[in-house]
Amino acid sequence: MAAKIGLALGLGLGSVTQRAAMAAVTPSPSPSPLSNALPPPHSVIFLKSWSARRRSLRLDSSRKSPFSLRAQASTSSDSEASSAKGIENVVIIGSGPAGYTAAIYAARANLKPVVFEGYQVGGVPGGQLMTTTEVENFPGFPDGITGPDLMDRMRRQAERWGAELFQEDVEFLDVKTSPFTVQSSERKVKCYSIIFATGATAKRLKLPREDEFWSRGISACAICDGASPLFKRQVLAVVGGGDTATEEALYLTKYARHVHLLVRRNELRASKAMQDRVHNNPNITLHFNTEAVDIVSNNRGQMSGILLRKVDTGEESVLEAKGLFYGIGHTPNSQLLEGQVELDSSGYVIVEEGSARTSVEGVFAAGDVQDHEWRQAVTAAGSGCVAALSVERYLVGNNLLIEFHQVLHF
Repeated sequence: MAAKIGLALGLGLGSVTQRAAMAAVTPSPSPSPLSNALPPPHSVIFLKSWSARRRSLRLDSSRKSPFSLRAQASTSSDSEASSAKGIENVVIIGSGPAGYTAAIYAARANLKPVVFEGYQVGGVPGGQLMTTTEVENFPGFPDGITGPDLMDRMRRQAERWGAELFQEDVEFLDVKTSPFTVQSSERKVKCYSIIFATGATAKRLKLPREDEFWSRGISACAICDGASPLFKRQVLAVVGGGDTATEEALYLTKYARHVHLLVRRNELRASKAMQDRVHNNPNITLHFNTEAVDIVSNNRGQMSGILLRKVDTGEESVLEAKGLFYGIGHTPNSQLLEGQVELDSSGYVIVEEGSARTSVEGVFAAGDVQDHEWRQAVTAAGSGCVAALSVERYLVGNNLLIEFHQVLHF
């Protein structure tokens, strides 16, 4: 039975740089010299890959499944020296759709990525989706999926392919000298490349009951949540006066019964085109010199309205609404890169158009930390894929790649 495993288990595991010429072994009905030639557990088979790098495949009998194959890297002297020094191929900083997708692709490419998921900085591991109750626009889930469930699936998938995950915050980062240095609260890692996927944090109003109703009436993403049953055909409100807020308000008119736009100033700061669209939309009511003070709930603990205050007079009133959307922007979590990598005026990482490359060779960015426009789970995941493929190409092109192989189960 074990002979059916053969020696072709590298099929489909990575890119063209990793595929070895392997011959499958098929057992004959009765013992033969070929079947007797199969190595016993813990023996080592050396195969030569197209990149002239030797790999050792080790049968691992410590696993319960009889069809477990552990593949470990056996590299050239240069790679062995790098491995001995503890220099990793790639470190991924951040989790969420971008970080986990990058981890999945990098791990399947046999890069053995080290992932610092974060713990407190930028929110809990998994990013903003960890506070999203229902995700209905991520492909593959026709009935929707909760944000935490989606992140848990991505995390387990990355872990399955060999990513090393640490729920630790990175406290220090040096990308001025290669190999780069990444230091968390628990460990220091040297690496040849970095994928920065720390996301962006939605700006909040810090209302007294904000945490209580976050994702239960308060949201920072109309595109993400506007069509959910919680908000559909309800009266909703948006806070803000810039392009983000006006875009959110206009988008919500597709689903809401009516939308109130709460503007703290006496005028909109949005572009003239956006202002015209808001003024000409009968389903939007503008409230100038108005700020949200707190959330009002009914006797069932559900959001029923918003306590408002007039900035110029101090007069307070309650606006009946079932949802409040924040359109006051996001803050990219790029503090670790300040002074090292080129950022724009808002702090977003600048990448070359159509790529994940930053201003520093070997440093790549993915997800909302470099995306000030779309900020969607699926676009973040896509950019994580681009970043991982770019890292592999960078390592191969600079002769830095150290290949590691996963434990496979059949």
